[in-house]
Amino acid sequence: QVQLVESGGGLVQVGDSLRLSCTVSGLPFGGYDMGWFRQTPEKEREFVGAISWTGTTHYADALQGRFTISRNNTRPLGTVSLQMNDLKPEDTAVYYCAAYQGPFTSRVDNVKYWGQGTRVTVSS
Repeated sequence: QVQLVESGGGLVQVGDSLRLSCTVSGLPFGGYDMGWFRQTPEKEREFVGAISWTGTTHYADALQGRFTISRNNTRPLGTVSLQMNDLKPEDTAVYYCAAYQGPFTSRVDNVKYWGQGTRVTVSS
């Protein structure tokens, strides 16, 4: 059974940093591209960033420079992390870990597995 379990969400202040983690089990993690998406009640789920199984990263243009994705392919569990710096109120959302079907893209429909989400609230 494939499981993606996010952790690290919470309530922070504007300008703070936060690190989200996603622990992956049940699939050959080292062969999967991984990503992070986020969603608010007012918007569709949107791409945050992704990392290939070889470590190549790509970010949404608006988040470039503030968010960093990394991964640890240590077996039997792999982890992918999202470091978020200089957080803003508009970063408030539920953040989802994603495992792709094939190479990563910014498209939701290229994701094969989703985590349950972790909520991040940035208070001003």
